[in-house]
Amino acid sequence: MTSEHIFEAFAFVLGACVGSFLNVCIYRLPLNLSVNQPRRSFCPSCKTQIPWHQNLPLVSWVVLRGRCRSCGAPIAFRYFAVELLTALFFLVIWKVFPWQIALAYWLVIALVIAATFIDFEHFIIPDEITVGGTIAGVAASIALPQLMNTDRRWLALLISAGSAALGYVLLWLVLEGGKLLFGKKRIRLEKATAFAWKRNGDDADFVVGDEKSLWSDFFAREKDELLLRCSSVRIGRREFADVILRFHYNRVQVGADTFELDHLDEISGMANEVEIPREAMGRGDLKFLACIGAFLGWRAVLFAIFAGSLYGSVIGLITLVLGKRVWSLKLPFGPYLALGAITWMFLGDSIVRWYQTLLGPS
Repeated sequence: MTSEHIFEAFAFVLGACVGSFLNVCIYRLPLNLSVNQPRRSFCPSCKTQIPWHQNLPLVSWVVLRGRCRSCGAPIAFRYFAVELLTALFFLVIWKVFPWQIALAYWLVIALVIAATFIDFEHFIIPDEITVGGTIAGVAASIALPQLMNTDRRWLALLISAGSAALGYVLLWLVLEGGKLLFGKKRIRLEKATAFAWKRNGDDADFVVGDEKSLWSDFFAREKDELLLRCSSVRIGRREFADVILRFHYNRVQVGADTFELDHLDEISGMANEVEIPREAMGRGDLKFLACIGAFLGWRAVLFAIFAGSLYGSVIGLITLVLGKRVWSLKLPFGPYLALGAITWMFLGDSIVRWYQTLLGPS
């Protein structure tokens, strides 16, 4: 075996080990759990800590046939997929790029994979990934100015920080513009339908007919407002007829009366129309694009937005043809940005050269 093969094998094994750690992050970060306490991984079902010989990347999932040795509960295929995907990307990055760039891109791919799988499952991208990744990207650009296509550290710092700011601001403009144009969805009910707002711990359940949602899912910002046009409603001990309820996250207004939701356990009645606030994307996507810009530069920011939108459109068309349009609407935008960033990492230079030929003389 040559030294080249040894390094390639090392890159694959290291990627699998990093993927194992990413699984810890994917599971724990959205739950606000420490990624290093407890130090050992544990079964999500029985919480039994897993000894090292049952937690070998790739191998253990196959040997144990995707089940916990202690309780027999199934271990999601996602754990194996993340380890394999990370290992393959680490190997390909090592083969394609100079070793200095490969080290930085290993970090990029780890952040992208963690963000993608968390966003798929929880529709959030934690600050540990986005903000931490942005700081890491700026630091990496200072240490390795080649990431920003320069040999001057101070210039790399400016380009990296500026690219991060550009990514955040561009998506912020898209978010605010989308909010103005498409920020409300009005649903006219065929007939008066029973609804209920019921406290559920620190949150609440919002039920209209057979549809049940978590209250906090409707409010991305403090000024968001949910409207209910009701034929009848009961709030505490008071009853109202033919009114509009103006809900904010922490209060509801009925005409001149305001009720603090913290002091209520239930609101119920009959609704004729619902108007809900909605977002074009989450705030985490803004910070995620900033992270991409910090590592890959301003051109990657522009490309990730364009390619992410294109990928989203293609997926939307495919699911529309397959009759799964509702499924596509549930996909977050973060994974599309991630796919755009990965495309830029491997094909960015080729895309730029191809585009320059289009602009050049024929």
